[in-house]
Amino acid sequence: MLLQNKKIAIVGGGPGGLTLARLLQLKGANVKVYERDENRNVRLQGATLDLHYESGLKAIEAAGLMDAFKTHYRPDNDRYRVVDEKGNVLHDDHDKVSTGDFGDEFFRPEIDRGPLRDILIDALQPDTIVWGSHIVSLEEKENGWEIVFKNGNTVTADLVIGADGANSKIRPFVTPIKPFYSGVTYLVCNIPDSEKHAPKLHELTKGGKISAMADSKTLFLSAKGDGSLDFYIGWKATANWASESGIDFKNNKQVLEWFKKEFANWDTMWLELFDYDETEFVVRPLYGMPLDQYWETNPNITLLGDAAHLLPPNGEGVNSAMLDALYLSENLTNGKFTDVKSAIADYEKQMFERFADQGKETAEMMDWMYSADGLKIMVELFHQMPN
Repeated sequence: MLLQNKKIAIVGGGPGGLTLARLLQLKGANVKVYERDENRNVRLQGATLDLHYESGLKAIEAAGLMDAFKTHYRPDNDRYRVVDEKGNVLHDDHDKVSTGDFGDEFFRPEIDRGPLRDILIDALQPDTIVWGSHIVSLEEKENGWEIVFKNGNTVTADLVIGADGANSKIRPFVTPIKPFYSGVTYLVCNIPDSEKHAPKLHELTKGGKISAMADSKTLFLSAKGDGSLDFYIGWKATANWASESGIDFKNNKQVLEWFKKEFANWDTMWLELFDYDETEFVVRPLYGMPLDQYWETNPNITLLGDAAHLLPPNGEGVNSAMLDALYLSENLTNGKFTDVKSAIADYEKQMFERFADQGKETAEMMDWMYSADGLKIMVELFHQMPN
């Protein structure tokens, strides 16, 4: 095996990195995952995810974790509503008898990010994850790498895989290509106990998801298994809007006044988003990588997921990362390649091709979604989808 007697360092403990670690361990590889979080419970995990038949679910199956996934996924959380700024429902998946089942290529079961991460963590060998590992430098040493962490620890590895997201510390050692701003910014938040703190929107969401669109703006809601509600407000803005706005995002009243001004045509029910006093707002400018990006393959370092091919949210992010993990693990362990570099080169070639296709679709989606006809196009797309 190409990885025999080699130490593999995966930097980043998100779904992509953890999936890769699990798949490689199943083939007997020596893997460590270096994650900057101090422990698995240190912070709230993000939004609900839908895994796809041809990517995320395919990786879960290969990892031998389908039974665990079925235990923790959220049936019918994939039911979607599309509404206008007044809350009028223009498309409703809740009218359907069923939203599908496993084995159906159009079935995209939902799972909260936290439980998915737990499934992957629990499947790893003890002490695979080295928590509190905030990387500060990387230096090439003969045929491998030396990694230095903020806590003073130093490790060596024969192969490094950067799975550390949009602000990857590993990416600069692979390519100088940087992400560019998409022109759209999100305001992100989570409302705990939405039935209590946002009852109208809780009822409108009905345990599923909502896309609200008007005035070239978007507002997405997603119910989570813990009773909370994630929301994402999207609009066109400058890359430095947060600092230029003068808004204190720890001050609900200031954020509310901004929303009432910028979303003046929207129904007052949306103001529930700002009623919870302890709300923590995060401004997230959306970035992406150039669709024609390319780099020369390295023999002992590569990237996966957002670290490799960041795009604005398109429903594919985690799925693409998990598919990256599946392809890379197969190439490194299937015996078809004579050396690690050629295995990585083939993986990266497939990755670039998939990214270019997804990136083109995402760019088109962003164009129409933040256009005057965004709501009309969204409804038409849902009506064209198979029942």
